[in-house]
Parts: sequence; structure tokens; C-alpha cells
Amino acid sequence: MTQIKPARPRLLAAAVLAALTLPGVAFAQTAKERELEARVAQLEAMVQQLVTQQQQTDTVVTEVRTAQAAQPAPAPAGTGAAAPIQATTITPTANPGTKFTVGGMIRTDAMVTKTTDGDIAKGTAGRDFYVPGAIPVGGNAPDTYSDAHLKFSRLWFDASTVLDSGDKLGARVELDFFGGALGNSAATNTYGATLRHAYLTYNNWLVGQTWSNFMDTNALLDAVDFVGPTDGVAFVRQPQLRYTSGPWVVSLESPETTVQPFGGGARVIAGDNSAIPDVIARYTHKGDWGHVSFAGMARQLKYEPVIGNDNTDTGFGAQVSGLVKLGDSTDIRYQVSGGEGIGRYIGLATVQQDVIADGAGNIDALGGWAGYFGLRQVFTPKVRGNLFYSRSQWDNDTAWTGLGVTRKVHSVHANMIWSPVPKLDFGVEAIWGERTLESGADGELMRLHTMARYSF
Repeated sequence: MTQIKPARPRLLAAAVLAALTLPGVAFAQTAKERELEARVAQLEAMVQQLVTQQQQTDTVVTEVRTAQAAQPAPAPAGTGAAAPIQATTITPTANPGTKFTVGGMIRTDAMVTKTTDGDIAKGTAGRDFYVPGAIPVGGNAPDTYSDAHLKFSRLWFDASTVLDSGDKLGARVELDFFGGALGNSAATNTYGATLRHAYLTYNNWLVGQTWSNFMDTNALLDAVDFVGPTDGVAFVRQPQLRYTSGPWVVSLESPETTVQPFGGGARVIAGDNSAIPDVIARYTHKGDWGHVSFAGMARQLKYEPVIGNDNTDTGFGAQVSGLVKLGDSTDIRYQVSGGEGIGRYIGLATVQQDVIADGAGNIDALGGWAGYFGLRQVFTPKVRGNLFYSRSQWDNDTAWTGLGVTRKVHSVHANMIWSPVPKLDFGVEAIWGERTLESGADGELMRLHTMARYSF
């Protein structure tokens, strides 16, 4: 930029003076001439002021250009090198490059229930979702009642890192609010946080609490009820050590044994006193058509009614499950499990136990089978529906258990789910369920279950 030199104002003023005094007047110090000189002086001052302002502007421009030159060039778009939101990490002890993610859902459940043989006990799980073992049998009269809660809302936190060595680390913590009541429905409806998942991963290894390897989560039904086909589904979360290699997954899991005491009393939880963990192996074959999965389990079952007097038995189970696509908008989902000593793994352990006991505390693995079959149909990108049937049946020795234990449970479910926008679901499900005892007595449940869920 060209700067105005300081000498130029006087030349400019002289030119203005010469133009004003011509023609014919030669340097006479008349009053008119003095007036002209005053005007020239005024013009000189104005020009000098303009020069000063121009010099200040040039100085500012020079300083700005110097500061810009000192800054690093902006990163090209898409390089991911944008300036961080904060100067320091909120996890200073984490490995460099660790990625943290947070998610969860807000879920509201509301339902109206009718039972034919009395009420499901207030404050129990059977009032919150379908629990076949809670269906009343032999009660005085039918009854209808409604419930609502947000216990299945949840939060989860993930961390994942790929080290310079190529090793992969990961972790997950997930909570919901299905813990014991801390308030009451008359005022606060407060419930405690419940640990769902807490585990770490190192390459192909997993250590911690998550879904059992005997559970095929990819074959679960799209239910409005929290579980859906509770009668026949394998549904367990527990501590474990797991290794994955391609289609194979092998795990060592918590060996807890549940016991049906002699005469059919309330179940007993043995207390993790088995000598070896449950061993479970699963193989899954996948294709464009869906998947099929096979699982097997071996267990040691142990009951110690008197300290120092152990009673043991062996349990085993097998399972086949899968999902078959019948087109772009239709699929079938199924699961069938069978064996002896697998009661804890089926139906949230609410229907039957792993073993039955005689009067002396001797135990025998309880045999039975369980399964479900469901059809899922996507009608539009925003509307889908599901129809499914679920069942389990058990071989009780009535000489040990009596006639008051459950022989079979089964249910039919039909639902519709509307998703007006992504991650937002509204659903309604009609449920019919029946529980039959060894005596032949039975009870029925009819329920209309509604759900609103926002996942984030």
C-alpha cells in the first residue's frame, strides 16, 4: 500500500493558494490575502490529519498480517484435526486415543392385567412385565388391575482403544432402574439403579458380567413386553470368562444352582458353591438369509443343606436358535432348549429350578424343554408387528415335589410398534398366558401392555 509522504501537504496548499490568488494580485498583504492564508493553513491541518489516520491504518493492517502469518494453517476439511472442545481430557488416566461413548433410553411401560385366579402380588416383577411363574393358580376370583413405571429406562457407557501394538481394549457399564423400591407409588416412585452389564474386553477375550453364552440375543423377538416369550427363552446375565474365535464362542460362567426343596416349598439358591463353573460352547453360521446357532452346556449342580454334607449331580443342555429372512420385510425367529438341570437359564428362573431334592437333601437334575417361535412383519418403514408363541414343560417327580409345582407354562403375544421418527417407538401388545400345576389346576392371564421408548 502506497503511503502519503509528509512533504506533500505544503505543496498541495501552495497549489490551492496560487489558484485562489490569480489573476493580477501579487502578494499584497491585504485583508483578503490574510483571509486566504488562514484558509490555506486550515487546509494544511486537515490534510495532515488525513495523513496521520492513513499511517495508523497501515500500522493496524501490518500487525494483523503478522499475527495471521504466525498462526498454523487450518486443517483441510475431513481430516478430523479440528480444534478440541477443551484443552485437557476429562479422563486423564485413560490410554491415549481412547474413545468414549454414552447412550441409553427413556422407557415408559403401562399395562392393564386380568387374572382368573387371584392377583399377582403387588411390588413383584410379575406386575412390571410378563412372568409366567407369577400367574396365580387356585385363587378366589378373577381380578383386573393396572400398573405403570419407568424402571426399564437405562444408561450405558462404553470405552474402546486400539493400542500402538494393534491390541484392542474395551469396556462397558450399563445400568437400569429395576432395583428394589426406594419409595412408593403413592408419592415418589423411586427405584434403585441395577447393574446390567459390566465387563472388559481384550482382543478376543471378555471378562465380566453380560448375557450368558447360552442365550442367542440375535434371535430375540421384537416384543413390547420387556422380555416377551418369557416362558421359553434362555435369558440370563452373569459373570463369565469368554473367548471368541470366528463363529465359535466358549465361556466359563457362574455355577449357581437353584433347588426345589422336598414337598414343593419356596426355591433355594445354593450360593455359588459348585466346584467348577458352567461350561458353554456356541457355534453360529451366518448368511444373507439370516443365521442358525447351536449351543451346548455342561454343569455341576450342588446343594449343601447342611454344612459339610454336599449333594451333587450333573446337568447338561442343548439349544438351537436362529433367524430366517423371508424377504426384505419378513423374518422368523426361534429358539428351542432342552436338557436336565437348566431351569435357572429358562424364563428368568421363575418357572422351574435346576434340581429337585428329597427329604434327606439328595438332589436330582430336573429335565424339561422350552422354546418359542415368532413371525416379524415390517408393514412400512414406520410400522412393524410381531406374532409369537412361547412354551416350557418340565418332568417333575411328584413324589419329591408334590402336586403344587408348575408343570407347564405357555403364552401367545401379538403386537404393533410405530416409529414416527428414528429412535422413537410406541408399542402395544396383547398377551394371553397360562400356568398349569402338576395337580392339573391352572390359571390364566390376559394383559394389554403399552410402551413408549426413546433411545439415544
